[in-house]
Amino acid sequence: MMKKSTFGAALAFLAAAAGVLTAVALYLRRREQELDEYEKLLFSDEYDDEEAEDDEQDDTASADAEPLADPDTDGDISF
Repeated sequence: MMKKSTFGAALAFLAAAAGVLTAVALYLRRREQELDEYEKLLFSDEYDDEEAEDDEQDDTASADAEPLADPDTDGDISF
């Protein structure tokens, strides 16, 4: 027959193990939901539209910029 202290220790161990397994399951479920949300954002059409707008703005900004002066022709520094 088991002593009361041994039975209590075994019962406490089982309760702790169940708590740990529950915590891990909840963490993995929440993490999977976060990854699903990230994946939806990554592959959504709305994100692609925003990226295309950003590219267009970058293209127009670089086209409007002044061209860089050629260092060979400005004559400030010669060797």
